Amino acid sequence: MEEIQIPTKIYSGTDSLDRLQDLHGKTILMVCDAFLPNTPTLKTICGELDSSNQIEIFSDVKPDPPLKNIMKGVEQFTTLKPNVMLGIGGGSAIDTGKAIRFFGEKITNTCLDCFIAIPTTSGTGSEVTNTSVISDTENQRKFPIMEDYLTPDIALLDPQLVMTAPKSVTAYSGLDVLTHSLESLVAKGANTLTDALAEKGVDVITHHLVTCYKHGDDTVARKVVHEASCGAGIAFNNAGLGFCHALAHQLGANFHVPHGLANAMLLPYVVSYNAEHDEVAMHKYAIAAKKAGLAPQGMADRVAIRRLINQIRLMMRQMDCPATLQSFGIDAKDALAATDTIVANAKLDATFPGNPVVPSDEDLAAVYHQIIK
Repeated sequence: MEEIQIPTKIYSGTDSLDRLQDLHGKTILMVCDAFLPNTPTLKTICGELDSSNQIEIFSDVKPDPPLKNIMKGVEQFTTLKPNVMLGIGGGSAIDTGKAIRFFGEKITNTCLDCFIAIPTTSGTGSEVTNTSVISDTENQRKFPIMEDYLTPDIALLDPQLVMTAPKSVTAYSGLDVLTHSLESLVAKGANTLTDALAEKGVDVITHHLVTCYKHGDDTVARKVVHEASCGAGIAFNNAGLGFCHALAHQLGANFHVPHGLANAMLLPYVVSYNAEHDEVAMHKYAIAAKKAGLAPQGMADRVAIRRLINQIRLMMRQMDCPATLQSFGIDAKDALAATDTIVANAKLDATFPGNPVVPSDEDLAAVYHQIIK
């Protein structure tokens, strides 16, 4: 028996923030990116909340949220004892909010009435997932907290909030959506519904992400990519991911490579590996490529997958994304020396078991070595 959960109420559109007007007399903890206080974005959000609400802001959010910063937020949570939390920003901000909630509720023995996620990037899908990925900086590891109750109750998808994102953020986060789509498509927990969301994610990202990168104020393109990000989040939250994410988490922990970029570097090699070792995965990738118009319907699966991989690489070039660790600025010798650690920790990552085939240590190392230089 398969269980499919989509517990989050999703509101999409330039007027989606209007839903905040439903909050009255609440004690609200806003967890947001460090640069958001005193910006028009946060002023707009706060302007939707009436004066009967008590509001505090925690903005000490860092990329790949470290446990130390999260515990600062927990201190504020335990003092305030909020009944509503707003997670505003990229995946790190929403993940930080989830982690603060996780620890804060346990310490205070309380339970939030509502968690509202407002993503300002189109990438992580954190607004509809049960996972908070946090960093143990002392041991150079990332680890997830995974609890269904951490899934936000409401997601507000306002495409206007992503228009001011730096170009690199648009590129990296959008390529993360493509990775979510392609990994959940072939993951062990995939089903018809997650396949539909994943295939649509491939279609949308391959046709609209570069437009968002080059023309950030294109509301139509921004809206459809924002929704695709959310849909891919639902897909992988139900189907699982794979070893592309397992390795990418290690690149973030060891070399501070932005998560979406780390995935994009690895994705062509992971797709190629899975297609070579699993016929079902090969066929599903090919179907997605054909539905996205990257290959004609009669084309052989292997050729269609080459078209898909070529499209990933083309998009990376069009958006000035470094394709290797060396081009990102990591010394090749340092990257090579970290191989054993990266392979060992990738196998421990929560995303690793979802892959359709189990790669050996040698296979993992071989994929990793492809992106060093």
